[in-house]
Amino acid sequence: MISQKAKYALRALSALARAEAGAPLQISEIAERQKIPKKFLEQILLDLKHNGMVTSRRGKQGGYLLLRPADEITYGEVLRLIDGPIAPLPCLSLTAYRRCEDCSGESDCEVRHVFARVADETRSVLFSTTIVDAIESIRVPIAIDGKA
Repeated sequence: MISQKAKYALRALSALARAEAGAPLQISEIAERQKIPKKFLEQILLDLKHNGMVTSRRGKQGGYLLLRPADEITYGEVLRLIDGPIAPLPCLSLTAYRRCEDCSGESDCEVRHVFARVADETRSVLFSTTIVDAIESIRVPIAIDGKA
């Protein structure tokens, strides 16, 4: 499960991606549009700024803008930035590997083998889905039982 902070970060990035090119959005605008508590959003935007995803402008016409194109920012990198490792088990983490304390051997662990598939599929989806992909996916009807 992702944290509320990660969910808000993704929603803030979506709001910035939808903004007119070159037009910054103020924190209050993002907070209102995305139903994010303003103080929490300030912390999130600072994290995103320190990690090169957004930038800010000062002044009356100031606010936040995407620093990188929205089609280059993946859900996976945002989740990893905000929540840390994406793996369901510490022994499957690509960035924070840790052997499970109760493990007698990774090659013999049936739990690890099942969750390795889950982790691989999850990473595949998250690191191939950009902010733009997510925005565009809600504009396209989703097929259910072959019907759109």
